[in-house]
Amino acid sequence: MIVAEKEPLTVTSYRITTAVQNPFDRFGEAMPDGRLTEPSDGKQYRLRDAIMYSRQLGRPLTDSEMAKFEV
Repeated sequence: MIVAEKEPLTVTSYRITTAVQNPFDRFGEAMPDGRLTEPSDGKQYRLRDAIMYSRQLGRPLTDSEMAKFEV
């Protein structure tokens, strides 16, 4: 059996216009300082317990419920 090698596919021109650009490609534009999250409010939570409680309820916790898990 003879296996022929295929020549690699070459792209001669590749251009993305801003009108067609995928939003993922502009991911960091809204964060000029490089942060991916909001600044911390300084509060600490027992997250493992909060996650377990949220799973028991089957829904996200409200702010008042989350306050119960504040350290």
